[in-house]
Amino acid sequence: MTTGDKGSGREGGRSLKTRVKTARKRSLSSTLWLERQLNDPYVARAKREGYRSRAAYKLLEMDERFHLFKPGGRIVDLGAAPGGWSQIAADRVKSKEGRGKVVGVDLLDMEPIPGVTFAVKDFNDDDAPALIKEMLGGQADGVMSDMAANATGHKQTDHLRIVALAELAFEFSFDVLAPGGFFVAKVLQGGTEGQVLARLKKEFASVRHVKPAASRADSAELYVLAMGFRGKEA
Repeated sequence: MTTGDKGSGREGGRSLKTRVKTARKRSLSSTLWLERQLNDPYVARAKREGYRSRAAYKLLEMDERFHLFKPGGRIVDLGAAPGGWSQIAADRVKSKEGRGKVVGVDLLDMEPIPGVTFAVKDFNDDDAPALIKEMLGGQADGVMSDMAANATGHKQTDHLRIVALAELAFEFSFDVLAPGGFFVAKVLQGGTEGQVLARLKKEFASVRHVKPAASRADSAELYVLAMGFRGKEA
């Protein structure tokens, strides 16, 4: 019988990292993505803890740092599917216990989540702000967007497309947020475009860029977080 270091993360001198063979019909990029997923601790943790995506941990970290959610709060999750962020929001505002309200919005349908009301809807529709405020039962305390346009592989194009989504989400939030509310949206390194950032700083008490630990180190992903919405002028 042999003994070894149980805490080393290795067995017989071999790494325990999972490697995926390239299948005949699978591209190299698909193989690398699958290998990354299989070896991602946040993917494994999300499965173990019942979250629908690893993105849940990004929002958890931001809430722990900046205290975004309060029991009884009203939250909108734009581009909600598959629902990882909605799950966190529902837990933190206690909507599963009937205290707060979480409304998820997406063009794609989504499996039901306890404590989350879902709408298959384009949030850019003219009637969307009024509809969602009706679903919330009032103005929102927070608007979240983890949306990302499909990547083209061209860095500048991808940056512009994701910033455009964030800008649309902000314009929507301006119509539904209550004074004091927060807005968080995905952008890419390079940050938020100057005009959008200037508008956010005008409308919110504080604006910062955040990269949660759960964002992959090799990803250009960032989040813009704006807190303390000043409210619309009368």
